[in-house]
Amino acid sequence: MTMNPGRLYLCTDARQSQGDFAEFVDAAFSGGVDVIQLRDKTIGAGHELDLLQVLRETAERHNRLWAVNDRADIAMLSSAPVFHVGQTDLPVVSARRLLGAETIIGLSSHTPDQVDAAISAPGPDYFCVGPVWATPTKPGRAATGLDLVRHAAARTHGDPTALPWFAIGGIDLDRIGEVVDAGATRVVVVRAITDADDPADAARRLLDRLPPLS
Repeated sequence: MTMNPGRLYLCTDARQSQGDFAEFVDAAFSGGVDVIQLRDKTIGAGHELDLLQVLRETAERHNRLWAVNDRADIAMLSSAPVFHVGQTDLPVVSARRLLGAETIIGLSSHTPDQVDAAISAPGPDYFCVGPVWATPTKPGRAATGLDLVRHAAARTHGDPTALPWFAIGGIDLDRIGEVVDAGATRVVVVRAITDADDPADAARRLLDRLPPLS
């Protein structure tokens, strides 16, 4: 489906140590985050569904999107508007058969060939490029560097019908300028907002560094 995913996409865990999931996602949306994905491998399915209900209600109040990672069954049960998969997860075409045409499906890409495939193959509605820098949220995943961002930018530049894409991986307020200079107009962040004392302010500061969408 055609989508405008905005510019700022946040991945967060269940915030079990802080105990403030509802307050945190509300603050992040208030600061301008466009999409929030719950990604936490340490929680059970029941707990995840409970948190997704909180996320859904908060997103709808702010008129924003929310996402499920990896598990199509959880996405289907929660009626998630956005579902994201990696290269070794459920294939996009299979996820589409399960979730239907209205679900926005995103795909991770880590190499130029994977970027090219995401752009040319039917299926995903957006893709992510990275991790640009190594990050503890993806242990063992080698950094792709800025060249992959430049490749994605070159493949999509000037094409108003091109698939939306996000740079991801180790991006924070100090580094966001580098990915923008490399051609990114959208970013996925984790710690830049999850570790912030003021998530709303952190989101606003990141958005200030991103170019407006044409």
